[in-house]
Amino acid sequence: MFGIDRKLSRGPRGCLDGHFLVAMPGMSDERFERAVIFVCAHSEDGAMGFIVNRPQPLLFEQLLENLDLDSPKGHGPASRGGVSDRARDFPIQLGGPVESGRGFVLHSDDYLSESTIPVNDDLCLTATVDILRAIKEGRGPERGIMLLGYAGWAPGQLESEIASNTWLSCPGRDDLVFDQDHSGKYDRVLAHMGIQPAMLSNQAGHA
Repeated sequence: MFGIDRKLSRGPRGCLDGHFLVAMPGMSDERFERAVIFVCAHSEDGAMGFIVNRPQPLLFEQLLENLDLDSPKGHGPASRGGVSDRARDFPIQLGGPVESGRGFVLHSDDYLSESTIPVNDDLCLTATVDILRAIKEGRGPERGIMLLGYAGWAPGQLESEIASNTWLSCPGRDDLVFDQDHSGKYDRVLAHMGIQPAMLSNQAGHA
């Protein structure tokens, strides 16, 4: 279920790393209608990001059970009583239509492992089951979201879509990434750009 996409690396950051993409009105792909995407990797090899306003009904405990990680192990709080209180409310979201069976955790930089990849100065991405065990036992990051699947673009594809006015882009904000009020996140990200929804049809491809 877990695994890092080849587009992600610890190399130089691309110009859209850590940026939001906001779908413009008239988005032809209904999977991205009113989507807010956080870009985690952008390079000559393509781009990869996660939709951050698509909640899922799956509970963290159910996820652990599905992965056979629900048995008490170790010496943390979870080993004495199942799942830590913080983990019970750990959010799970649909990250995108590509490989929706794969899981990723986007999180604050207070949790690091050998497989953790920095996204920007404050956020990291980890895609190994170790972070799930850490979250379960109350040793996980202070802030984070579990994302199932991702959005991906071939080399030059995202740049072409932005140029054709499919997406608006702007620097991301951690509080908006982790904001769990999903119904209004699209409008709040637009407000962060200084844009009202009614203005969008007259905007060019960049904010």
